[in-house]
Parts: sequence; structure tokens; C-alpha cells
Amino acid sequence: MSNKKINVLYLDDEEHNLTSFKAAYRREYNIFTTTSANEAVQVLSENEIHVVISDQKMPNLSGVEFFELIIPDFPDPVRILLTGYADIEAVIDAINKGQVYRYVAKPWNETDLKITIQNAFELYNNRIQLKQQNVEIQKAYNELEKFVYSASHDLRAPLVSILGVLKLARTENIEGKPAEYFGMIERTVNQLDGFVQNIISYYQNLKKGEILASIDCALFLDEITQHFEFFEGADNIRFNKMVQQDGELNLDEMRLKMILNNLLSNAIKYRDETKSDSSVDISMQSDANSLKLVVKDNGIGMNREDRMKAFEMFFRASERCTGSGIGLFIVKEAVDKMGGEISVSSELGQGAEFEVVIPNKR
Repeated sequence: MSNKKINVLYLDDEEHNLTSFKAAYRREYNIFTTTSANEAVQVLSENEIHVVISDQKMPNLSGVEFFELIIPDFPDPVRILLTGYADIEAVIDAINKGQVYRYVAKPWNETDLKITIQNAFELYNNRIQLKQQNVEIQKAYNELEKFVYSASHDLRAPLVSILGVLKLARTENIEGKPAEYFGMIERTVNQLDGFVQNIISYYQNLKKGEILASIDCALFLDEITQHFEFFEGADNIRFNKMVQQDGELNLDEMRLKMILNNLLSNAIKYRDETKSDSSVDISMQSDANSLKLVVKDNGIGMNREDRMKAFEMFFRASERCTGSGIGLFIVKEAVDKMGGEISVSSELGQGAEFEVVIPNKR
């Protein structure tokens, strides 16, 4: 592109200025000149114009107004404004409205203007290259996204089959070391399945629009907690539920499930096994304005440094847990998508409390 001849469009209401410009630069550039804004737009639509030069003071519209007019349909050409007036307001307008690259005083210096046009052309090339690179990056990102999402779905089927076979094996009264090995396999497969489900949840949250549904907090909470009845470690935890719903609650049910599922999963994974009484308190309070969801446990807790990083992708507060480290990241993303806020308070050895506030979208 560097060897390409520069196409320059010059708009001015004074013919002698156009003639002088063409005489000075006709050997170096392909020059298009006109005294009409309509003709200038026609030239832009029919040719690849790299640099557009316009006089500021014209009878029907100013140079800034002309630039503002063409930006939506022709954003790529680099714009240069010429003026014979020391008008600071015109300069400000040129920068803000016309997105002008350079402001050149008339009468122009031939060498200086040539340098300005060359620099403008380099900027044009850089913009086009950047635009092409962005298209290629977006294409690669979309292909990677499709692959990860498809692979995650495809992985779940064999994992579910393995878990089914393991449950079937349990009915055979296997004891001793074989039973221990089967248990280790089941725990590992469950961890992998949880990671795959988190990836699917992440892409669902990323791509799906908001789908509002009427939420019955009591039924919703019962449904979610029942899902965790056979979760490893859940049989040693006491779940305390508190619901207070005032009027109709409309939220994105899919994302609300993501939030509560991940918070409860973390509460179970990070339970304090040294405590005889492990508990998780779940509170849902809603009114006409919002839903307040609180999940509080008496598990191992987090120190201040871990609290600051809790919502970062792949961060795990405890090395004893082999989780994926993206659960709380997904929670934060889902809360943000719903226009809500989330906070965490925790002390090491004292458990953790997550508070989520989401607007009621009636």
C-alpha cells in the first residue's frame, strides 16, 4: 500500500484555490477537486479517497459541517481543514465534530502541506490495516469460542456415561481397595464435569440475552438446594433457608441459577471439616425494587488478600480444593449482566458471606 498513489479530494468554494492546489500536486497525487459538497460526496462514493481537504469558510456549509456530514458513511479518509481565519472556535469544532487530523492555515506552505498529506496517508494505511487485523482477530475469537463451547458439550456426554457406570458398579457390593479406587475415579470425574459445566455456563452468560421470568423465591430455593442433596460433602452440612418475598419478582432465571449454584457449590467445597456443625445460611428477600440474596457459611473462610482476588478467573483461595477456580468469576459476570452488585465479607477460619443485590425488572 505504501507505493500506491494517494487519492486526494479537495473541496473549496474558490476556483483559484483548487487550480493552485492541482497545479502544485498533480504529479504526486491523484487529485479530485470540487466547489460542491454534493459533488464531493459523489466522488467519495465512487473512489477510494485517502485524504479529504476542505476549506472552512464556505457560503452554504463550513468545512467542519461537511466533515461531520461524511463521517457516518465515509469514516476512513483522513480529514484536513484549511482556513484563512484565526478562529479558535473553528479549531475546537474541527477536533470535536469533524474529527480533523490537521488544521492548516491559508495560504498554505507547499512543502508543509505535502508533508501533512503524506502523514495523513500513513495514518489512513494504519487505520485500514488495524481494521483488517481486528476483523481477523474477531474471526479467530469466534472460531475458538465455537470450538470451546462445542467441545464442552461433547465432553459432557462421556462424563455422564462414566458416572452412570460408576453408580451401577456401586450396586455390586464392591468393597475394599476396588471400592476406594471407584470412589477416587468418581470424585475426579465429578470435578471434571463441574469444570465443563462452568465453561458452558460462562459462554451462556456471555452470549445469551436477558430472558425475564417470574420467580417464586421459596420454590426456586427449594429446587436449587435439592440439587445439592447428593453433592459430595453436602450430607454433613445443615442448610438454613429464609425467604421473604413482597410482590412479584422478575429476573433472569438462568443467570440467577448460575449465581446460587456456584455460591452453594463453593460453600460446600470450602467447608471446615474440623467443625462438628457445618452450616450454610441462605436468605432471599425481595420487594418491588430488588432481590437481596445472601449466602453465608461457617467454612474455612478467606484472608484479606484472597478476598480481593475472589472474583478473578482461575483464582482458588485454598489449594485443598481442586475446583476450576472460575465459579466466582462466573457469579460476578452474571451479576453484572443483570445490573446488580455483589460483595463478600470473610475472615480466615470464620466462614464467608456473599451478598448479591439485583434490581427487580418488573
